[in-house]
Amino acid sequence: MTRLWNEPADFADEMIDGFVAANERYVRRVPGGVVRSTVSPAGQVAVVVGGGSGHYPAFGGLVGPGLAHGAAMGNLFASPSTQQVYSVAKAAEGGGGVFFSYGNYAGDVLNFDAAQERLRAEGIACETVTVTDDIVSATPEEKHKRRGIAGDLTVFRIAGAAAAAGADLAEVTRLARLANERTRSFGVAFTGCTLPGAEKPLFTVPEGRMAIGLGIHGEPGIDETDIPTADGLAELLVERLLGEVPDGVQVDGARVVPILNGLGSLKYEEMFVVYRRIAQLLTDAGLELVDPHVGEYCTSFDMAGTSLTLFWLDDELAALWDAPVDTPAYRRGSVAPQQRLVVADTAATVAEAIEPGDEASQSVARTVLAAVRTIVATVDEHVDELGRIDAIAGDGDHGIGMQRGSHAALAAATAAVDAGAGARTTLAHAADAWADKAGGTSGALWGVILNAVAAKLGDTGRPDPAAIAAGVAAGSRGVTDYGKAEVGDKTLVDALVPFSTTLTGAVDAGARLTDAWRTAADAATRAAIATAELLPRMGRARTHGQNSVGTPDPGAISLALIVTAIAETLAAETRAADDQKENAHGTV
Repeated sequence: MTRLWNEPADFADEMIDGFVAANERYVRRVPGGVVRSTVSPAGQVAVVVGGGSGHYPAFGGLVGPGLAHGAAMGNLFASPSTQQVYSVAKAAEGGGGVFFSYGNYAGDVLNFDAAQERLRAEGIACETVTVTDDIVSATPEEKHKRRGIAGDLTVFRIAGAAAAAGADLAEVTRLARLANERTRSFGVAFTGCTLPGAEKPLFTVPEGRMAIGLGIHGEPGIDETDIPTADGLAELLVERLLGEVPDGVQVDGARVVPILNGLGSLKYEEMFVVYRRIAQLLTDAGLELVDPHVGEYCTSFDMAGTSLTLFWLDDELAALWDAPVDTPAYRRGSVAPQQRLVVADTAATVAEAIEPGDEASQSVARTVLAAVRTIVATVDEHVDELGRIDAIAGDGDHGIGMQRGSHAALAAATAAVDAGAGARTTLAHAADAWADKAGGTSGALWGVILNAVAAKLGDTGRPDPAAIAAGVAAGSRGVTDYGKAEVGDKTLVDALVPFSTTLTGAVDAGARLTDAWRTAADAATRAAIATAELLPRMGRARTHGQNSVGTPDPGAISLALIVTAIAETLAAETRAADDQKENAHGTV
């Protein structure tokens, strides 16, 4: 369990602050994460890694000479937002372009890709290699869909070594892709992990049993068995990994780096007992063991478990693997003393000036604020249930992420209304705050939805129902374009598309917005409930698809709950407006 925190919502930020305070010789704080506090050669490719917090030493602990130049650090088990990734990359970039690498998770892909697009639009060259080492998360034929676990280390280290050696962006990318192709991992867990402030772990394993094929975000394993002996576990790990050797590799005589990774609570002594047998088995198979690693390299908060990674070397990878590294949590060889970077104090920031809306739009902005308050109340009421259904086949943090995002949106919307903003500006500020603070897939997608609606509201006048329906439709298209999910994939899209289609149809037929919205919310609710019978084809739940049959998708359910609650808010606002008109008419 997790024992020490102040406010759970502040945990990640406070953790990063403490990490930087303890490691100022290596890193400095920037919005969204950390970058090197030392000087990097001008023109060197900047290697930027990242993901959710809760995996130390990934990702901040791997920033330093010979490895990463920066790490974008999201909230616990939530991908960093687009703005966080962009901010870290801008701070790390030194004229040679930016190379991104991270585990292959939907939220990370969405946000890193969006940041990459922004950087490219500014003329900064960027390339990406996602890490796909976990052999249980997809078949060899679909290995591009696999998630990244402890194999992050091999890809990051090869990319960092190549950049330090002066390779250009294309060459760093080629070598990192080769490293990924020659990395395979497989893991098990004995307990789940518990986030700060949570009353119970994201998943549980029965006493005396072991989950096989776990993820590093609290996802349950794909199978379960009795806990074997240490030798029995070693045999399981080695057998599964030797069952899938990278293309072109002959096992007998091959060089391999074995990495036995602890997931947070497993004792080093236990891992050494397991590794003793792993080394015997790999040697007996004819392998040459190079630089064995036993320790914690990519954890899952306080999870008790371990994973084995095999990194199959060739001559150029072996030469890069020998390059020196010096970071807060990972050191190899001897790195020459580094010059500290002198950076101007950027603590003081100037708030963005808000252009006031006209009187009519300010009135709509107050309705927007009321709707955001309703979202917060709805998410707060259902946060535990959203987490519960997410934990069945995912990582169990959907409710927490929605809570972070909606509360940030409320703070931003309140500040905008207080500054006299119109409806568009108010909702746009809420959208950006939601995406930034929630991170992850849902944060990115809710940012897309709300920004699309905001664009149709304007900061002058009152939008008609057709404009609002058009904004929802634009949000729906944006989500499918951005996230690539379709109806039937068991995602938020399964509720969003029927909601949008029904809303547009009702408005086009002449219905009042409140009536059209309520009808559309009913359609979204029916569609969300129907996702219970679907197999997930996208997102983290895809790996554990069969587990989720019988349980609806949490993203679809949360959207249905929110639009249903907003229907009541719109109705109340409409009644208040009608009453005001009646009173004014009676006075006249």
